[in-house]
Amino acid sequence: MTSVRQVQVTFDCADPERVARFWCEVLGYVVPPPPEGFASWDEFDRSLPEDRQGSAFACVDPTGVGPRLFFQRVPEGKVVKNRVHLDVRVGTGLVGDERLATLEAERDRLVALGATHVRTLYADGIEESCVCMQDVEGNEFDLD
Repeated sequence: MTSVRQVQVTFDCADPERVARFWCEVLGYVVPPPPEGFASWDEFDRSLPEDRQGSAFACVDPTGVGPRLFFQRVPEGKVVKNRVHLDVRVGTGLVGDERLATLEAERDRLVALGATHVRTLYADGIEESCVCMQDVEGNEFDLD
């Protein structure tokens, strides 16, 4: 039996570069270097057939630990809630008011980048607080 060595998370979206650059800011990811022989991603993109230009973008964890994120243009818009979403773990190890303050500070930073705050789920004695958000194209994610 083979074991999985890497995972890539793929987002369907209307504007791959915009969504990728948003997630770079959220996660501290970077845009990888362009393919060999190209000075920039713009140069590479211009070399593609017109219907493929702007159709994909990616970002990577500069430490190599996190998965690569790939963004692909699709013709249809988002209609329903995602079945899979990312949890951005900004409150790991924190509890109570300290956790909530950390989540709220990150929520405010991401709203300034174009995210939408959907709701805050407050600690209830069993679960700690978390914040439900949407990225710049409405994809759900949680601050956890």
